Amino acid sequence: MTATVLRRARLVDLAGRGAAEALVDVWVADGRVLRVVPTADAISAAGVIPAGAADATGPAEVVDLDGRWLVPGLWDAHTHMTQWALARRRLDVSAATSAAHAAALVGARLRHDEPPAGMTLVGAGFRDALWPDEPTAAVLDGVSGQVPVVLVSGDLHCGWFNTAAAERYGMAGTGPDGGTPGLVREHAWFAVLDRIEEAPQGVADAWVAEAAAAAATRGVVGVVDFERSSATAAWRRRLAAGQRGLRVVASVWPEDLDTAVAEGLRTGDVLPGTDGLVTVGPLKVIADGSLNTRTAWCHEPYRGLTGPHSRGVLNVPSDVLIPLLARASAAGLHGAIHAIGDAATSLVLDAFEATGARGSVEHAQLVSASDVQRFAALGLTASVQPEHAMDDRDVADRHWAGRTDRAFPLRELHQAGVRLAFGSDAPVAPLDPWSAVGAAVERTRDDRPAWHPEQRLPVEVALAASTRGRTTVAEGDPADLAVLEADPLTTRGAALRTMLVSGTMLAGRWTHRTV
Repeated sequence: MTATVLRRARLVDLAGRGAAEALVDVWVADGRVLRVVPTADAISAAGVIPAGAADATGPAEVVDLDGRWLVPGLWDAHTHMTQWALARRRLDVSAATSAAHAAALVGARLRHDEPPAGMTLVGAGFRDALWPDEPTAAVLDGVSGQVPVVLVSGDLHCGWFNTAAAERYGMAGTGPDGGTPGLVREHAWFAVLDRIEEAPQGVADAWVAEAAAAAATRGVVGVVDFERSSATAAWRRRLAAGQRGLRVVASVWPEDLDTAVAEGLRTGDVLPGTDGLVTVGPLKVIADGSLNTRTAWCHEPYRGLTGPHSRGVLNVPSDVLIPLLARASAAGLHGAIHAIGDAATSLVLDAFEATGARGSVEHAQLVSASDVQRFAALGLTASVQPEHAMDDRDVADRHWAGRTDRAFPLRELHQAGVRLAFGSDAPVAPLDPWSAVGAAVERTRDDRPAWHPEQRLPVEVALAASTRGRTTVAEGDPADLAVLEADPLTTRGAALRTMLVSGTMLAGRWTHRTV
């Protein structure tokens, strides 16, 4: 293996000391950072391979960073990689401001690009919580005729079917919860999501590889993949086919738990045959719904809603969650439990406390004040998606009116000593850690004032939540690195959200490079 020396780099320290003024050379070989020395060091200048680089052969490749900033590689702690790869090619209806507007986008697509006979047109990204009209089957029927059409909500918790698609997938009639005809939520929706016709497996895998390459251009070296369809098997297959663009933590779902236990899979185990790039992740359970679908389970009713689902939907009650989490924990699997509403968060914390399991609460978008301290006392990670606060601020102001001081309480969690891990929930938000960092630091992404600015985080805390806690580049660390065109600790506004990344290195290999 040829060694690489990254010459004249500025190291960024997220532990409070800022970006270094002095330039250093960073030696990389065998997939690790071997040495960090001042640029003036005579050994570094001579291009001599340092002791300890046993497998390095030949002269080192020298890459002059010319004073650019070097940080640990970034991670996205919550993705759905197959869904994200597919969403990048689906009809984008995220800009729709009404059901009629979304239907018009569908009609425009069908007029010039109708899918092959028998295939389904799939769109993605609609958010109906603020719409003035209802997304019904009839609205889509008016523009689609006999072409099956399914639109996936921006939060992934519901699907909108026209009549042809509802008949095709067994969803005809009103929603199973007695709701809007054509709109299917939660369990009934998850049951059909994986059946919607998409690309063949090999094509979808190629699209995942393209999505990974795009992530590398944003400095990403790893993701936690919560794809529902056997993520461990999918990533074994992809690595066998030569994909090497990301480190992956592959989750286990309840339907796969028996298999995982039988195989002896434990959280943190490296999957054989993956060159150390894929490890076993936690057990993922979806305890409640989401805000935009108005199914996140809350202590108080949603504003203006009455009836049995006025407080949202509890997908997995305590008498199911606790035994499930206990069994996973006994088998060596951590828990990653989805909870968005405050009542769901309380229930999930109860389950962790009852079982002694380790792991994370995924999302934690609305949190009771008393539960913030419980997070810290239980040693749990708050796996959060700051960009969702920007997507949801208006929805929260309407449907969680009077409670938004407890919504996305990032600073409060941090000050309580809770470990934060940032993600995107792609495709719910784009797989781009810089958007998450910008949202956490500024709590706005446009010209509007910051939304609950008291919950803003210092930039170094936000960045560390995107680097799995690594605060700087140090000898002995994995050579998972990102080269930046600006100092991330002093950059603000749009420039922070769109940070220019000129190089990404994974285990000492370039996965993205313009420098």
